[in-house]
Amino acid sequence: MMNPWRLRLLCRLETLGTVRAVAQAVHLSPSSVSQQLAVLESETGTRLLERTGRRVRLTSAGLILARRARAILEQLDGVEAELRGFGQEPAGLVRLGTFQSAIHTMAVPAVRRLAQAQPQLELEVLQLEPHESMPALRGGDVDLIITTTDFGELPLGDDLDLVPLATDPVLLVVPPGHRAAGRGPVDLAACADEPWTLDMPGSYMAGLALRLCRRARFEPRVVARFGNYLMTLQHVEAGLSIALLPGLAVDARYRVATRELATPVTRTITAATRRGAPPRAAVRAVLDALRRQPGPPATGPVAGAAGPAAPLSPPEPGTARRPGR
Repeated sequence: MMNPWRLRLLCRLETLGTVRAVAQAVHLSPSSVSQQLAVLESETGTRLLERTGRRVRLTSAGLILARRARAILEQLDGVEAELRGFGQEPAGLVRLGTFQSAIHTMAVPAVRRLAQAQPQLELEVLQLEPHESMPALRGGDVDLIITTTDFGELPLGDDLDLVPLATDPVLLVVPPGHRAAGRGPVDLAACADEPWTLDMPGSYMAGLALRLCRRARFEPRVVARFGNYLMTLQHVEAGLSIALLPGLAVDARYRVATRELATPVTRTITAATRRGAPPRAAVRAVLDALRRQPGPPATGPVAGAAGPAAPLSPPEPGTARRPGR
């Protein structure tokens, strides 16, 4: 009889790619993970792993089992959730992964409302950028995520269900008094000689900023990289750089100016859950809270800016599945 927990380890290996990454995700040593996967091979009587150099990868049989096991585990989770919540209000722990600029504008208001409306529900919020949240969702580390459908490096697939939440403009952020701090949209090509702050390599915003700069036919001169938007705003406020940031990230406490781009760029903000068994009542309650909340508050006027960042415009309510690309 195959052990569900070992099947989850196999699924994580397919998602994360290495035994070390699986070990870090489940807080075990790599040797313990390898031992459990070896036991799973004995349980199935099938070779599931093969070594390539110093790493292991799934065999064809391992890939088939991992993909079938994911659907089976989803059904088990659904059955357990139904039994726990039978005849009761939404209850239990829900783990929500979200990128940092949506924490105070979307996640925190949802937590506050749910604490009043669903006192038996516990919502845990984890800061995960799109390149982190999608593998975490697929691997079962979180129950739902707030992400974007525009992250081309790690596209959303047919294994996820989406609930559209809002759109958010990408803005040029400059120090107060900067020559680009006037009114009206700005052409990025005019900023080719400026010092830039970018997000960390591999992140959604770092990739987007590079693409937009290269589309304007220049390579940005990067003088700083931060994984925290508040540090980026502080660096820009000090006159040390300029940056591209989503409108949600522009905090009114910092004296910076924002400009729309001559060719507007927006990101689509979406909640996502794993497709399979219907989400349990507690997860549905969180989705409803995120979808039905009013648009996040505007960032407010900022010194030297043409005005506040554009507020989010929520789409019509309803659950959407990912359209074809």
